[in-house]
Amino acid sequence: MSKEITSRAEDYSQWYNDLVIKGELADYSAVRGCMVIKPYGFALWENMQGALDRMFKDTGHVNAYFPLFVPKSLFEAEEKNAEGFAKECAVVTHYRLKADPAKKGKLIVDPEAKLEEELIIRPTSEAIIWSTYKNWIQSYRDLPLLINQWANVVRWEMRTRLFLRTAEFLWQEGHTAHATREEAIEETEKMLGVYADFAENWMAVPVIKGVKTASERFAGAEDTYCIEALMQDGKALQAGTSHFLGQNFAKAFDVKFLNKENQLEYVWATSWGASTRLIGALVMAHSDDQGLILPPKIAPVQVVIVPIYKGDQQKAAVDIKAKEIIARLKETGIRVKYDDNDNARPGWKFAEYEMKGVPVRVTLGARDLENNIAEIARRDTKEKRNVPLDGLSAYIGELLNEIQQNMFNKAKTYRDEHITPANSWNEFEKLLDEKGGFILAHWDGTAETEEAIKEKTKATIRCIPLNNQKESGQCILTGKPSDQRVLFARAY
Repeated sequence: MSKEITSRAEDYSQWYNDLVIKGELADYSAVRGCMVIKPYGFALWENMQGALDRMFKDTGHVNAYFPLFVPKSLFEAEEKNAEGFAKECAVVTHYRLKADPAKKGKLIVDPEAKLEEELIIRPTSEAIIWSTYKNWIQSYRDLPLLINQWANVVRWEMRTRLFLRTAEFLWQEGHTAHATREEAIEETEKMLGVYADFAENWMAVPVIKGVKTASERFAGAEDTYCIEALMQDGKALQAGTSHFLGQNFAKAFDVKFLNKENQLEYVWATSWGASTRLIGALVMAHSDDQGLILPPKIAPVQVVIVPIYKGDQQKAAVDIKAKEIIARLKETGIRVKYDDNDNARPGWKFAEYEMKGVPVRVTLGARDLENNIAEIARRDTKEKRNVPLDGLSAYIGELLNEIQQNMFNKAKTYRDEHITPANSWNEFEKLLDEKGGFILAHWDGTAETEEAIKEKTKATIRCIPLNNQKESGQCILTGKPSDQRVLFARAY
C-alpha cells in the first residue's frame, strides 16, 4: 500500500492528496470545488470539534444556530465586510424550478419565482447575527453576549484543494458583544489563546501567535489576531483567527445599549473561527510517506488490535484475551478497535492502519498468549516492542501520552529550525527558495512594500508576533527605517 503514495520529495501536493484520499479522510464530490468528508475524516473532525467545544464552554460561551441565508441588504450593511467577501459569494435569485415542455421534462428556473430580495449563502455570519443582536441587546445587563455556532459556509473558490480550500467547508464562528473596548480586546486575545492551546496540546502543532497587517486583516475588523503553523514543505498555514471588530458592526446594524450611566452606546464586538482546514494542517504537519500520523488525543482510533491465528481454536483463545484487553482500555477512555475480519491478511491490515495513522497497533497471536506478551508498534517512530500482558492497558495509556508529546516535539524542532532572520533582499530571496519556513525580516510598514514583496516572491507577512521585540533596522526591500522584524513566509 505504501508504494501507492507519492513521496513528499517527489511531489508534496500529490503526496497530500494521496493521503487524504487513501487515508479515507475525504473524497471528491459531484459538485465542483466541494468535498465529501468520509466517516473516518468526520470522526476526526468530531474529536476536534468536541475538544474545542468544551474549551469554548469552559470560557463561558454557549452555542446557537443562525440561518444559512443572508438577505443582500443585510450583507451590504457593513461595507468593508461586504466588499471583502463579494467575489466569493453564492447568490440565490429564484425559489422554484419547473419542467420545460420543449425539452421533454428538463427542469428550468421558473422566471416567475424570482425572489424580491436576493439571498447570499453565508460566507461568514456577522451580518445575519448582528441584525439579530439588535433585538437581543438593550442594556448593559444583556452584556457580554458570548455565542458560538457550528456551521457550514460557502466561499466560491476557483482553485480548490481538499480540506485546505473548498467552496463549502465546516467551521465554528464565535460572535460576541461587549460593553467596553477593553473587554472586547480581552475576549479576542483570550480566544486566540484557546486556539493556540488546542493546536499545540491536541493537534501537536506548534504555532506562533500574532497580529495581521492592515492588508491581511479580516474585512470589517480593527485588528485580526492569528495563529500560524508551519508545514513540512516549509509553507505556513493560518490555523485560526480572532478578530477585534470594534464598533463597526454595531454601527452598521444600529446595536446600542444603555450603559450604567443610562447613556446609549454602541456595543463592542469580536468574531473568531477555525475550520476543517485544521485537518489539512494535521496531515501536512505530521504525516510521512507511508501514510497519516495522527495525534492520539484526536485520532478516531487510538489503538487497533490485530489477531494472528491458525484455525478456530487459536482464534477463540486470542478473541478471549483481546476482549479482556479491550475492556480494560475502554475503562480508561481509550478508543480501541479489534480487527478480526478474516477477509484480509495481517500484513494488509498493518499497512492499512499505518496508512490511517492509528497511533498504536497491538499484535496478538497464539504464541504471544503462551509467552504472556503482545507486540506493540507505535506509528510515530515505527518502533516495536514486546510488552507483558499484565499491565498492558497502563503501558498503552502512557505510550499514547508519549506519542502525543513526541509528535509535538518533532514538529516544534522542525518549526524552530525554520525560523530564520534575513538582513538583505538577496538573503531573503535565497532563504525562501532554498530553505523555506518563517523568515524574520524588517519591513517599512507600508502596504505598497508589502504588496511588492508578495508580487516578487509570493511571500506574505504572516503576522507581527505578539510581544515582538523592538529592533531598529532597514526594510529588506526599500531600505527605509523599521522598528521591528515581522514574520514572512509562503503560505497555503
